[in-house]
Amino acid sequence: MHRLKMFLLALSLTVLGGCAESSALIKTSSTSMRTDIYEELTNVGTAPKGFTDLRIIATLKTHKPGIFSAKDIHGTPDYKLLLNIDGQAVQVQGTLRNENSEPMKLVDPEVGDGIRYRFSKILRLKAGPHRVVVALPDDEVAVAREITLSDGTANTLVVEPIYSTVPGKRPPRHLTTTSFKEGIRSLRLMLNGKEI
Repeated sequence: MHRLKMFLLALSLTVLGGCAESSALIKTSSTSMRTDIYEELTNVGTAPKGFTDLRIIATLKTHKPGIFSAKDIHGTPDYKLLLNIDGQAVQVQGTLRNENSEPMKLVDPEVGDGIRYRFSKILRLKAGPHRVVVALPDDEVAVAREITLSDGTANTLVVEPIYSTVPGKRPPRHLTTTSFKEGIRSLRLMLNGKEI
């Protein structure tokens, strides 16, 4: 019994520590410290020598507005993606639509009635190493990664949601069931098809 209590305490401290780290990262990344890191483009072209293009794409699903409170901005145009590269920040507005999807596989975290967001931004920046922070401030979720972009290339950074676990439900083979209805607990970043 003592071991179980210690395990639960350690787990809760890890979760709280992760939330505190995300909150601090969001706070420091929300304001631009620089304005010369990248320029926003309307489409990918051929980057001049010394530069590279980076397309950022994220799709995710949230519950409809007003489910939990009138002040909840999930399911509204006010729900945004925060992007910060080397100290230059931008809030990315998403396009949204109603979506009531049927199961596509045995365990599908996006089954049900909700709002589908699609965020997209194309940036031109100097080739080389960069620190990228991607966050969903309203979910207090943020991740930071170091990336290196080669000269003259067109790159794609895909941001995928990792949804929270559904309490009390266990599908076959004891897999963990997650659902968009439980919120987003983290983000997975894929640069040119490889997880970073």
